[in-house]
Amino acid sequence: MTSFLIIDDHPLFREALGNAVRLALPEARIFEAMSIEDALHILLAERGIDLALLDLSLPDATGFSGFLRLREAYPRLPVAIVSSEEDQHIVREALALGAAGYLPKSTSKRELAQSIEGVLSGSVSVPKDFVAAPRLRRADASKALEVKLRELTPQQLRVLDLLRRGLPNRQIAQELALAESTVKAHITEILRKLGLFSRNKAVIEIGKMELPDPKGRPHARLDRGKPQ
Repeated sequence: MTSFLIIDDHPLFREALGNAVRLALPEARIFEAMSIEDALHILLAERGIDLALLDLSLPDATGFSGFLRLREAYPRLPVAIVSSEEDQHIVREALALGAAGYLPKSTSKRELAQSIEGVLSGSVSVPKDFVAAPRLRRADASKALEVKLRELTPQQLRVLDLLRRGLPNRQIAQELALAESTVKAHITEILRKLGLFSRNKAVIEIGKMELPDPKGRPHARLDRGKPQ
Protein backbone atom coordinates (compact mmCIF):
# COMPACT_ATOMS: atom_id res chain seq x y z
CA MET A 1 0.00 0.00 0.00
CA THR A 2 1.43 3.39 -1.03
CA SER A 3 1.96 5.83 1.85
CA PHE A 4 2.07 9.62 1.71
CA LEU A 5 3.09 12.32 4.16
CA ILE A 6 1.36 15.67 3.66
CA ILE A 7 3.20 18.52 5.38
CA ASP A 8 1.12 21.70 5.49
CA ASP A 9 -0.12 23.86 8.36
CA HIS A 10 -3.46 24.68 6.70
CA PRO A 11 -6.13 22.02 7.48
CA LEU A 12 -8.27 22.84 4.45
CA PHE A 13 -5.39 22.37 2.04
CA ARG A 14 -4.26 19.18 3.77
CA GLU A 15 -7.78 17.90 3.18
CA ALA A 16 -7.76 19.04 -0.47
CA LEU A 17 -4.37 17.45 -1.10
CA GLY A 18 -5.51 14.25 0.62
CA ASN A 19 -8.50 14.15 -1.73
CA ALA A 20 -6.16 14.50 -4.72
CA VAL A 21 -4.01 11.64 -3.40
CA ARG A 22 -7.08 9.41 -2.98
CA LEU A 23 -8.22 10.29 -6.50
CA ALA A 24 -4.90 8.93 -7.76
CA LEU A 25 -4.67 6.02 -5.29
CA PRO A 26 -7.92 5.30 -3.42
CA GLU A 27 -6.26 2.81 -1.06
CA ALA A 28 -3.34 5.06 -0.11
CA ARG A 29 -2.31 5.59 3.50
CA ILE A 30 -2.03 9.30 4.31
CA PHE A 31 -0.17 10.84 7.23
CA GLU A 32 -0.42 14.55 8.02
CA ALA A 33 2.04 16.95 9.66
CA MET A 34 1.75 20.65 10.45
CA SER A 35 5.48 21.32 10.70
CA ILE A 36 8.89 19.87 9.84
CA GLU A 37 9.27 18.66 13.44
CA ASP A 38 5.94 16.81 13.17
CA ALA A 39 7.06 15.35 9.84
CA LEU A 40 10.36 14.09 11.26
CA HIS A 41 8.56 12.38 14.14
CA ILE A 42 6.20 10.64 11.70
CA LEU A 43 9.06 9.56 9.43
CA LEU A 44 10.89 8.11 12.42
CA ALA A 45 7.84 6.05 13.37
CA GLU A 46 6.65 5.18 9.85
CA ARG A 47 9.51 3.86 7.71
CA GLY A 48 7.40 3.07 4.64
CA ILE A 49 6.54 6.57 3.37
CA ASP A 50 6.70 6.60 -0.45
CA LEU A 51 6.28 10.33 -1.08
CA ALA A 52 6.22 13.52 0.99
CA LEU A 53 4.19 16.49 -0.23
CA LEU A 54 5.67 19.61 1.33
CA ASP A 55 4.46 23.19 1.61
CA LEU A 56 7.35 25.68 1.74
CA SER A 57 5.58 27.98 4.22
CA LEU A 58 5.56 26.33 7.64
CA PRO A 59 5.82 27.59 11.23
CA ASP A 60 9.32 26.13 11.65
CA ALA A 61 10.72 26.60 8.13
CA THR A 62 11.41 29.42 5.70
CA GLY A 63 12.30 29.13 2.04
CA PHE A 64 13.88 25.76 1.36
CA SER A 65 15.10 25.18 4.94
CA GLY A 66 12.38 22.61 5.68
CA PHE A 67 13.00 20.79 2.43
CA LEU A 68 16.73 20.64 3.13
CA ARG A 69 16.14 19.26 6.64
CA LEU A 70 14.03 16.45 5.20
CA ARG A 71 16.61 15.70 2.49
CA GLU A 72 19.41 15.61 5.05
CA ALA A 73 17.54 13.30 7.42
CA TYR A 74 15.99 11.07 4.72
CA PRO A 75 17.95 11.47 1.47
CA ARG A 76 16.11 8.61 -0.27
CA LEU A 77 12.64 9.98 0.46
CA PRO A 78 11.09 11.63 -2.63
CA VAL A 79 9.80 15.08 -1.64
CA ALA A 80 7.52 17.06 -3.95
CA ILE A 81 6.87 20.69 -3.15
CA VAL A 82 3.27 21.91 -3.19
CA SER A 83 3.25 25.69 -2.97
CA SER A 84 1.26 28.81 -3.78
CA GLU A 85 4.54 30.38 -4.95
CA GLU A 86 4.82 29.94 -8.74
CA ASP A 87 7.89 32.04 -9.53
CA GLN A 88 9.94 30.25 -12.21
CA HIS A 89 13.23 30.92 -10.42
CA ILE A 90 11.92 29.23 -7.27
CA VAL A 91 10.73 26.23 -9.30
CA ARG A 92 14.16 25.90 -10.93
CA GLU A 93 15.90 26.16 -7.56
CA ALA A 94 13.61 23.51 -6.06
CA LEU A 95 14.39 21.11 -8.89
CA ALA A 96 18.11 21.86 -8.66
CA LEU A 97 18.01 21.00 -4.95
CA GLY A 98 16.47 17.63 -5.71
CA ALA A 99 12.70 18.07 -5.40
CA ALA A 100 10.75 15.21 -6.96
CA GLY A 101 8.34 17.76 -8.38
CA TYR A 102 6.83 21.21 -7.96
CA LEU A 103 3.04 21.31 -7.79
CA PRO A 104 1.32 24.73 -7.66
CA LYS A 105 -1.57 24.97 -5.20
CA SER A 106 -3.62 26.57 -7.98
CA THR A 107 -3.61 23.21 -9.80
CA SER A 108 -6.95 21.40 -10.01
CA LYS A 109 -7.54 18.26 -7.96
CA ARG A 110 -7.45 16.06 -11.06
CA GLU A 111 -4.21 17.64 -12.29
CA LEU A 112 -2.68 17.22 -8.83
CA ALA A 113 -3.68 13.55 -8.91
CA GLN A 114 -2.03 13.12 -12.32
CA SER A 115 1.12 14.88 -11.12
CA ILE A 116 1.28 12.66 -8.04
CA GLU A 117 0.96 9.55 -10.21
CA GLY A 118 3.78 10.84 -12.40
CA VAL A 119 6.08 11.46 -9.44
CA LEU A 120 5.39 7.97 -8.09
CA SER A 121 6.39 6.50 -11.46
CA GLY A 122 9.71 8.35 -11.31
CA SER A 123 8.94 11.43 -13.41
CA VAL A 124 9.67 14.95 -12.15
CA SER A 125 6.44 16.95 -12.15
CA VAL A 126 6.63 20.64 -13.11
CA PRO A 127 4.00 23.38 -13.61
CA LYS A 128 2.39 23.49 -17.04
CA ASP A 129 3.89 26.89 -17.84
CA PHE A 130 7.36 26.00 -16.54
CA VAL A 131 10.19 27.06 -18.85
CA ALA A 132 13.45 25.20 -18.41
CA ALA A 133 16.83 26.81 -18.97
CA PRO A 134 17.38 28.04 -22.57
CA ARG A 135 17.87 25.18 -24.97
CA LEU A 136 21.34 24.57 -26.37
CA ARG A 137 22.13 23.62 -29.94
CA ARG A 138 21.71 19.87 -30.45
CA ALA A 139 25.46 19.16 -30.51
CA ASP A 140 26.09 21.29 -27.43
CA ALA A 141 23.12 19.70 -25.65
CA SER A 142 24.48 16.22 -26.34
CA LYS A 143 27.90 17.17 -24.99
CA ALA A 144 26.32 18.70 -21.89
CA LEU A 145 24.30 15.53 -21.36
CA GLU A 146 27.42 13.37 -21.70
CA VAL A 147 29.05 15.39 -18.92
CA LYS A 148 25.98 14.98 -16.70
CA LEU A 149 25.96 11.22 -17.31
CA ARG A 150 29.37 11.01 -15.67
CA GLU A 151 27.82 12.40 -12.48
CA LEU A 152 25.61 9.32 -12.10
CA THR A 153 26.59 6.59 -9.68
CA PRO A 154 27.21 3.04 -11.01
CA GLN A 155 23.83 1.91 -9.69
CA GLN A 156 22.07 4.88 -11.30
CA LEU A 157 23.74 4.00 -14.62
CA ARG A 158 22.43 0.42 -14.34
CA VAL A 159 18.93 1.73 -13.61
CA LEU A 160 19.14 4.17 -16.54
CA ASP A 161 20.29 1.44 -18.92
CA LEU A 162 17.28 -0.73 -18.02
CA LEU A 163 14.97 2.30 -18.09
CA ARG A 164 15.95 3.20 -21.67
CA ARG A 165 15.18 -0.38 -22.75
CA GLY A 166 11.60 0.24 -21.67
CA LEU A 167 11.52 -1.87 -18.51
CA PRO A 168 8.95 -0.78 -15.89
CA ASN A 169 10.05 -0.08 -12.33
CA ARG A 170 9.03 -3.52 -11.09
CA GLN A 171 11.20 -5.31 -13.64
CA ILE A 172 14.13 -2.97 -13.00
CA ALA A 173 13.83 -3.79 -9.32
CA GLN A 174 13.86 -7.52 -10.09
CA GLU A 175 16.85 -7.26 -12.44
CA LEU A 176 18.95 -5.33 -9.91
CA ALA A 177 17.62 -7.00 -6.74
CA LEU A 178 16.35 -3.69 -5.38
CA ALA A 179 13.15 -2.57 -3.71
CA GLU A 180 10.77 -0.88 -6.14
CA SER A 181 10.77 2.24 -3.94
CA THR A 182 14.58 2.37 -4.28
CA VAL A 183 14.26 2.22 -8.08
CA LYS A 184 11.79 5.13 -7.99
CA ALA A 185 14.21 7.14 -5.85
CA HIS A 186 17.05 6.38 -8.28
CA ILE A 187 14.96 7.47 -11.28
CA THR A 188 14.00 10.73 -9.59
CA GLU A 189 17.65 11.46 -8.84
CA ILE A 190 18.72 10.47 -12.38
CA LEU A 191 16.21 12.85 -13.95
CA ARG A 192 17.27 15.62 -11.58
CA LYS A 193 20.97 15.20 -12.40
CA LEU A 194 20.31 15.06 -16.14
CA GLY A 195 17.95 18.05 -16.11
CA LEU A 196 15.09 16.02 -17.62
CA PHE A 197 11.51 16.00 -16.40
CA SER A 198 10.08 12.66 -17.47
CA ARG A 199 11.24 9.09 -17.99
CA ASN A 200 9.98 9.24 -21.59
CA LYS A 201 12.23 12.25 -22.25
CA ALA A 202 15.15 10.35 -20.73
CA VAL A 203 14.51 7.36 -23.01
CA ILE A 204 14.42 9.64 -26.07
CA GLU A 205 17.51 11.67 -25.13
CA ILE A 206 19.63 8.77 -23.89
CA GLY A 207 18.41 6.07 -26.28
CA LYS A 208 21.18 6.49 -28.87
CA MET A 209 23.94 7.66 -26.56
CA GLU A 210 26.81 5.74 -25.02
CA LEU A 211 26.55 5.34 -21.27
CA PRO A 212 29.61 5.38 -19.04
CA ASP A 213 30.41 1.84 -17.93
CA PRO A 214 29.30 1.31 -14.30
CA LYS A 215 32.57 -0.59 -13.72
CA GLY A 216 34.63 2.43 -14.65
CA ARG A 217 35.28 2.25 -18.42
CA PRO A 218 34.12 5.76 -19.35
CA HIS A 219 32.74 5.20 -22.85
CA ALA A 220 31.93 1.50 -23.17
CA ARG A 221 28.54 0.95 -24.77
CA LEU A 222 26.29 -1.18 -22.59
CA ASP A 223 24.55 -4.07 -24.28
CA ARG A 224 21.02 -2.89 -25.00
CA GLY A 225 19.79 -6.24 -26.22
CA LYS A 226 19.32 -7.93 -22.87
CA PRO A 227 19.56 -7.04 -19.18
CA GLN A 228 22.98 -7.24 -17.53
